[in-house]
Amino acid sequence: MAVNEVPLLDLKAQYQSIREEITAAVHEVMESQYFILGPKVKAFEEKVAEYCQSEYAVGVSSGSDALLIALMALDVQPGDEVITTAYSFFATAGSISRLQARPVLVDIDPHTFNIDPGQIEPVITKKTKAIIPVHLYGQMADMQSIMKIADRYNIAVIEDAAQAIGSEDDQGRRAGSIGTIGCFSFFPSKNLGGFGDGGLVTTNNEALYQKLMYLRNHGAYPKYYHKMIGGNFRLDALQAAVLDVKLNYLDNWTAGRQANADFYDEGLRSRGLTHVITPPNRIAGYRHIFNQYNIRAQQRDALLKYLKEHKVGCEIYYPVTFNNQECFAYLNYKQGDFAEAEKAADESLAIPIYPELTDEQKSYVLDTIAEFYQ
Repeated sequence: MAVNEVPLLDLKAQYQSIREEITAAVHEVMESQYFILGPKVKAFEEKVAEYCQSEYAVGVSSGSDALLIALMALDVQPGDEVITTAYSFFATAGSISRLQARPVLVDIDPHTFNIDPGQIEPVITKKTKAIIPVHLYGQMADMQSIMKIADRYNIAVIEDAAQAIGSEDDQGRRAGSIGTIGCFSFFPSKNLGGFGDGGLVTTNNEALYQKLMYLRNHGAYPKYYHKMIGGNFRLDALQAAVLDVKLNYLDNWTAGRQANADFYDEGLRSRGLTHVITPPNRIAGYRHIFNQYNIRAQQRDALLKYLKEHKVGCEIYYPVTFNNQECFAYLNYKQGDFAEAEKAADESLAIPIYPELTDEQKSYVLDTIAEFYQ
């Protein structure tokens, strides 16, 4: 059967394969009528902490709230500075500004699209409270270099691992297990996605774990007695039940994404598509989980239009760097300050990578790209 349409993501295909297990897990929560925190959330936290090679995990309401609660747990205050990449999803920098701290931006490595560690140390000041590297698209940042800098200056590190659950560096260390705190997202499009918003924070520090537990429930312990001001950052039991089922399949889904990436890599080479580069380049020894498969494309916007006209799902992650966002004008950065990030924003395009893709679908994607450049 000829393929003439490929969505960017097909969650229905995944759901059909585990439908009965999901239904049973959700039904169990409904029968218990225990929807806020409770045993389902606790069981998932213990399971996912082990998966992430972390001592502790705290389920929270979203990946954005994971970043916010991490900064709160580290006592980031108005006027503090937090160093992060200029190129990521908005929440990375937005969470810093929400606490009236200042995002201090750093350019990216052009080969991986992750933060360039060599540019971190020059922007450290007495006000620097934390560093937030992002493991973009499913490949870990250079945590070995980042942690050496952080340890030298006694600065906390928050790993933004929203797109990177299960990714590893060349020492076999998993995302979220190396820094002071790790932050994850369970937005439905993620490799491990819920049936709505959800997130997680990980840590190996028991005192921070206890503080995170308080903060996610308005800082209360025991109930109605507030040690600090927190928020409503709780993970719902229904989401925990869904995620607990899905976690059993995550490694198989990751293997599917990796196989699809190999297919694309070879297909782009064999078609002689010199107009297309496939970042982020895989680092030898790293485990890349391919939350997205991004190409760096000449005539990117025209290619985007052509692919959509031919019903190939695609998306720009991300079209505007933080220094060029209107809401960050007060930071007094200007266009051109982060040349590699801005180049990535102009050239990057994500194509379908979800594990249920057929060879015919992937070939259609590649053929359509090739047709555009003919």
